[in-house]
Amino acid sequence: MFVIGERINGMFKDVADAIKSQDKKTIQDLAAKQLSSGADALDVNVGTASENPVAAMEWLVKTIAEVTPAPLAIDTTKFAVMETGLKLCKGKSIINSVHGTKEKMDNLLPLAKQYSSSVICLTMNEKGIPQDAASRTEIAATILTACQEIGIDASDIYIDAVILPVNVAQDHAVEVLETIRQTKLLSSPPPKTILGLSNVSQKALNRPLVNRTYVAMAVANGLDAAIMDPMDTQLMETMITAELLMKKQIYCDNYIKAYRQK
Repeated sequence: MFVIGERINGMFKDVADAIKSQDKKTIQDLAAKQLSSGADALDVNVGTASENPVAAMEWLVKTIAEVTPAPLAIDTTKFAVMETGLKLCKGKSIINSVHGTKEKMDNLLPLAKQYSSSVICLTMNEKGIPQDAASRTEIAATILTACQEIGIDASDIYIDAVILPVNVAQDHAVEVLETIRQTKLLSSPPPKTILGLSNVSQKALNRPLVNRTYVAMAVANGLDAAIMDPMDTQLMETMITAELLMKKQIYCDNYIKAYRQK
């Protein structure tokens, strides 16, 4: 599975403090630790840590680029911040994220084409996040069509069925799994599927157990990628084992070690 490390996000106190003080070591250590733990890319979100998010994004991307050319997912709702991040990416860039409103698609999909970026597409629109899988899949189809019309390849499209916290939206967990299955039927080849995994456990007790259980269920339903904490060893090992049982990995007695060395 394609793992995007979630930890370089200004919503975390250590990252917010590092942005404010321009502490490169904290950011670079987080980048290195996530990649060494199995992340394939890094999410980059300035959060609310700076009054000047454009400058903060510029500093973050440049700071990370000093130690790794790993792909970066530029995570912001602001167009200027997004474009700043994409311009500075040394490796593959990912737009996080587009949703199914015309304004968002019209603004961000041309950026994806211009910078050859992958794009994470949320199954929500001006009405919010649908409760049922059919409505989520309908939004996914709308965004997929817009991506194809502008020339974005299916391999660069990630459909996010938008998992909500189980403690307030328990019914959605099942609908998200069904959306992942239905997404695979939208085109040939199909778009990829992704989740912001940690959202499922927000403010729930025993968050690690909820995350581990849901990632295994999502992999069994066709999940291709996740924004998650790769430094959670048990979470990563659950994901690796789920992929093994779904025949996405070749079995050997040291399959976890083999996955990490791939």
